[in-house]
Amino acid sequence: MDIAAVNALPYEDFVNILGNVVEKCPIITAAVWSRRPFVNFTALEAAISEFIDELPESGKEGILRCHPDLAGRDLRGGTLTRESREEQAGAGMDALSSAEASSVARLNEEYKERFGFPFVICARMTDKANILRQLSERCRNERAAERARGIEEVKKICRLRLQALVLSEASNKL
Repeated sequence: MDIAAVNALPYEDFVNILGNVVEKCPIITAAVWSRRPFVNFTALEAAISEFIDELPESGKEGILRCHPDLAGRDLRGGTLTRESREEQAGAGMDALSSAEASSVARLNEEYKERFGFPFVICARMTDKANILRQLSERCRNERAAERARGIEEVKKICRLRLQALVLSEASNKL
């Protein structure tokens, strides 16, 4: 679908199609719908990023809390969103050794206890080894820095999910 098709979508279709570009936060795309028309893919992405940036810190933490634990209960139970399942599997988080799984579970709990939201990383832009390293290292960050880092990771995830749904101008010219 190109940007003209995105701009032509009725509200309900816009939210149904784009509603999970930010994990389990269709309210974001619902709010951004009124900013149409978007001149291009970059403008659509910017509208979503700006909406997120305008939220108070508690709203940003709410977005982070919508993300599942990496290699957590939702992955094991088969209840991840399709997007999250594919992203985690692509990074190898569905194929951890028992030692890795124990380590991830412990670090996920430490992280959530320290920050009050789950660890978020753009799994499609990394691999299992880097995710495990980042999870361990980022547990030492300050809360504000980690909230900001998590939101930047959310935006990376959003960009990749949008790219899977909306053709950019460059891909139209191929």
